[in-house]
Amino acid sequence: MPVSARQRCHAVLTGLVALATTVVVSVAVPASAADAWTETGSDRADPLTESQGLTSVEVPAGSPNRYTGIGTIPSDVRGRGWNHVGDPDASYDGYYIEPYQRDSGNSKMFRVQAPGGTWSEYVHTLSGGEALNNSWVAVSPGGQWMLAGEYGTMSRLLVFPTPGVNPSTSPSANLPQAATVNLDHAVRDVQGCDFSGPTTLLCSSDDPDGSRFGITKPLLQIDLSAEPNGTADVSGHVTALRQLPLRSSCSGTFEAEGIDYDRRTGTLRVIVVSPGFCVLTDSKTYKFTRG
Repeated sequence: MPVSARQRCHAVLTGLVALATTVVVSVAVPASAADAWTETGSDRADPLTESQGLTSVEVPAGSPNRYTGIGTIPSDVRGRGWNHVGDPDASYDGYYIEPYQRDSGNSKMFRVQAPGGTWSEYVHTLSGGEALNNSWVAVSPGGQWMLAGEYGTMSRLLVFPTPGVNPSTSPSANLPQAATVNLDHAVRDVQGCDFSGPTTLLCSSDDPDGSRFGITKPLLQIDLSAEPNGTADVSGHVTALRQLPLRSSCSGTFEAEGIDYDRRTGTLRVIVVSPGFCVLTDSKTYKFTRG
C-alpha cells in the first residue's frame, strides 16, 4: 500500500479511528463473472502480521503458509529505511521472496530466503519513470523470472530475473529490470498477483472507484501472450472476474491486499482489510475455488 494508506493503518491500530456500525454489502456483479471463483470460507487476518500479503510454500514439504504485515518486518531491516513490505511469493523449489520499499529514494529491495534458511537482499535501482512502490512479487512457474508491480494506475508489469534463483543475480549487484508485460487495459492499485498457470495471473486490485471494470476491489485475471523469459516483452489481456468480499461490522473503506494461489489444492486466497476499528476484529483472508 502507499504511504498514505500505511499511515491510515497505523492510526487505526493505535485506536484513533472510531467504531462504526453499518454492515457493508458487496456490489452485485454478473453471475457469469462471480461464478469463475466461488467463495468457500475465510480466516481472520491479524492486522499486524497478516495484513499485507501471503503465499504458500511447497519446499520443504509441510511448510506453513507465509504472511507479511507491519509486524513481520525485522527491526534491522526497518532501521535501514525499508519500512513497508508487500505481497510475497515463493518459487516451486522453495525460494521465498518479500518485496520492500522506502518512503523516498531511488531503489526498492527484494529480501530472499533460500530453502536452507539463509537470507539475502537484492536491491534494484529504479529505471526511468518507474514508481517507488514495490507492492508485490510473483515468481513464474519456470522459476527463473519474477514479476513485480507498482501501485497506482498502470498499464504494465515489471519483469526481473528471480533473485537467488536466476544465476545472473547477486546480492552485490543491481537487480536489473529485464522486460515488461504490456497490459491491454490499465489497472489500478494492484496489491498482489500470483501465477495460476504458465501464462495466467490472478491479481487483487484495491481500485476504489470502479470506473475501469464496473466494480470496485476486483479480482483480476491477466492472460499473458507467453511465459516471461526476460529477453522480450510480452502482452497481457486483463479481465475482471468478480468483486472481492466487502463485509464488516464497520462502514468505510476496505483495502484489498495480497493474493495466493496454491496449485496443490487449487485454492485461491485473498486478504481484505476491514475499515476503521474493525481492522482489528474482522479483517479476513477469503478462500475461493474455481467454479
